[in-house]
Amino acid sequence: MRNFTYPATLKPDRTGGGFTITFRDLPEAVTQGEDVGDAVAQAGDCIEEAIAGRIRLEEPIPEPSRTRKGEYPIPVPALMAAKAAMFLALKETGLTRVQLAKRLKCDEKEVRRMLDPRHKSRIDRIEAALEALGKQLIVGYRAA
Repeated sequence: MRNFTYPATLKPDRTGGGFTITFRDLPEAVTQGEDVGDAVAQAGDCIEEAIAGRIRLEEPIPEPSRTRKGEYPIPVPALMAAKAAMFLALKETGLTRVQLAKRLKCDEKEVRRMLDPRHKSRIDRIEAALEALGKQLIVGYRAA
């Protein structure tokens, strides 16, 4: 099972105060926060943008590393995680967007929109696409 929760490191920013946040699995994802709470919130936005960028550029999305002591587990927001799962499943199967659209009995534009990080896709349609690709979307929760 694949998850989309990435470990983040918060380091005090000695020059401007606050914290700098980095992700060892996604080196392009770097942001800042005024305090720990703000840093964790900013990290959520940052990781969403990093995953969106990889989907847009059709780059690999790495498996998250195990969170180490002192790191913060930052989940990718649910809709973006579902889009990332669909993106990875499509790559894994080798199907084209047109072939997936035929399986879903829809227009290829709908598949394109489901993979568009900026489009507010319906989760049930992404779930159907994953099922058509032989995958299952699993949702969970934990204490905040």
